Amino acid sequence: MDQFTLNLLFVGASFAVYIGIAIWARAGSTSEFYAAGRGVHPVTNGMATAADWMSAASFISMAGLIAFTGYDNSTFLMGWTGGYVLLALLLAPYLRKFGKFTVSEFIGDRFYSKTARMVAVICLIVASTTYVIGQMTGVGVAFGRFLEISNTSGLLIGACVVFAYAVFGGMKGVTYTQVAQYVVLIMAYTIPAIFISLQLTGNPVPALGLFGDHVASGEPLLAKLDSIVAELGFAEYTTHHSDTLNMVLFTLSLMIGTAGLPHVIMRFFTVPRVADARWSAGWALVFIALLYLTAPAVGAMARLNITELMWPNGTDAQAVSVEDIASDPKYDWMQTWQKTGLLDWEDKNGDGRIQYYNDADAAMQEKATANGWTGNELTKFNRDILVLANPEIANLPGWVIGLVAAGGLAAALSTAAGLLLAISSAVSHDLIKGQLNPNISEKNELMAARVAMGVAIVVATYLGLNPPGFAAQTVALAFGLAAASIFPALMMGIFSTKINNHGAVAGMLAGLLVTLIYIFLHKGWFFIPDTNSFTDADPLLGTIKSTSFGAVGAMINFTVAYVVASMTKETPQEIKDLVESVRVPKGAGAATDH
Repeated sequence: MDQFTLNLLFVGASFAVYIGIAIWARAGSTSEFYAAGRGVHPVTNGMATAADWMSAASFISMAGLIAFTGYDNSTFLMGWTGGYVLLALLLAPYLRKFGKFTVSEFIGDRFYSKTARMVAVICLIVASTTYVIGQMTGVGVAFGRFLEISNTSGLLIGACVVFAYAVFGGMKGVTYTQVAQYVVLIMAYTIPAIFISLQLTGNPVPALGLFGDHVASGEPLLAKLDSIVAELGFAEYTTHHSDTLNMVLFTLSLMIGTAGLPHVIMRFFTVPRVADARWSAGWALVFIALLYLTAPAVGAMARLNITELMWPNGTDAQAVSVEDIASDPKYDWMQTWQKTGLLDWEDKNGDGRIQYYNDADAAMQEKATANGWTGNELTKFNRDILVLANPEIANLPGWVIGLVAAGGLAAALSTAAGLLLAISSAVSHDLIKGQLNPNISEKNELMAARVAMGVAIVVATYLGLNPPGFAAQTVALAFGLAAASIFPALMMGIFSTKINNHGAVAGMLAGLLVTLIYIFLHKGWFFIPDTNSFTDADPLLGTIKSTSFGAVGAMINFTVAYVVASMTKETPQEIKDLVESVRVPKGAGAATDH
C-alpha cells in the first residue's frame, strides 16, 4: 500500500471518529453549547483541556523552532508550562466558583459594568482570532503535505472540516471530540520519538535519550549536535545566544498569556464542582507533560538527522548530491515536501551538490569561498514542517507517517475548535444576549453563536494564507495580547477589591491598544505584509521583540488600572463582598488562639 493511501486511511478514520462524536454529543441547549451542561468528569476534562492546549503551535511548530535555534527557544516550553501552573492555581478554581459561562461575563459582573464586559469581548476576540491564525497555518501545513497538495489548498480544506464539527457540536461536542484527539495526537507525537531515540541513542525514552550517547559516534548526543552545527557556522545548540531581557519578557508574556487565554479558561466551567476544576487542572498538566517532556528530544534529534542527511559523509567531505536527492529513497521526503512550497533547494554554483550551511557567518564564508560555494543551497525549510516530516527523515515505517498525519491535524483542529467556540460565545452570549437583545430566544442565541463561529473561520482562514510568522510565533503574539489585556483584569478581579469599573476598563484598553500597536508596527498593520515600520531583528524599543511585548503591556494594564481606580469612585461594598465570597471558602472563620 502506498504512503498516500495510508495517510488517507489514518486521517479519514480519525475524522470519522471526530465527526461521529460531534453528532452524538450535539449541543441541544445553550448550557450544553457553552459549558457542556457542567457535567464533564475531571479526568475527561483534563484530557480535553490538554488537547485544547496542545495546539498546532505545540505539536507542529514548537519542536521545529527549538530544532533550528536550540536552547534559546526553550522559552516556549518554560513559558507555556509555567503559565498553565499559574492558571491552575490562581484562576481556574475561582472562576469556576463564580459560576458564569464566559470570561467576559465574569469581568462584566465583577466590575459591575456592561462597558467592561464589552471591552473584555473585544480583547477576547482580538487575542483568539490571532491565535486561530496560527492554528489555521498548522492546518494548511498538515493537509498540504498529507494530501500532497499546496499549502493554500490544504488550508481551505481544513477550514471546512473545522466548520463541520465545531459549529454543530458546541462545547459538549468539542469536549468529547478533544478527548479522542488527545489520544491520537499523543500517540502520533511519542511513537516516532521513541523510534528515533532508539535509532540514535538506544534509549526508548526520548527525554532520557536526549542526554544519552550517540550510538554511531559514542559521544553525548548533545555534544555531537553542538559540534556538527558549529562546524557549519550555526550557533551551538545548547548555548544561550539571544538577548536575556527579551528572553525573560518573552517567557513572562507566554506565562501570563497562558493564564489569560479564554478558550482554556472556559474548559473549567464544564465541571460539576469547584474541586473538580482543581483536579481537571492537575490531570491536564499530567497529559500535557507527556508531550512537553518529549519535544526537546524531538527537536534535537531531528536537527541532527537533517544535518547528517545533508552531509552524509561528514562536514569535511562532500555535501549530498542532487542525483542522490532525486534517486535515493532516503531523500524522498524532500521531494514530497517540495510540492507543498514549504521546502526547497537550489544548486547555485552548479556543482551538482546541495551545500547546507550558515552563509551569514564570517568564518564559514571564508571556507565557502575557498570551496567555490555561493551560498546556502537549502534555500527554504519552513520550521512548521519538521515534526510532520520527522518520521520520513528518520525513514520510519509508513504507518507511523500516517499516524503523524492524523496527530498533526488533531492538534491543530482541536485548538481551532476551542478558540472558535470562545469567539462565538463572546459574540452570542456576551454581545448579543448581554447587550443588544437580552430577550433573544435560546434557539436564536445558538444560531447566532454558530454564525459567529462561521464568520471567525472565514477571517482566520483568510489571514492564515499570509500569517505573520510560523505557527508558534503567531500564537506567541496571541499570548502577548491575552497577557496585556485579559490576565490583569482577571487577577485584579479576583485578588483586589480596590479596582473599580473605571480602572478595569482603562487598564484593559491601555494594555490591548499599546500591545496591538507595537505588534502591528513590527508585523504589519492588521498583519498585511510590507506595512510594518520595524522588524523583530531591529525592534522599536531596545531588544524587545513584538512577541515579548505582552509582558510590558500587562505592566501598563496594571499601572493604569490602579491609577484610574485611585482617582475615581470606590468599589461598591456588595462587589467587595462578592470578591471575598469567591476567594474565601464559605463558612471559613477567623484564626483562633488555642
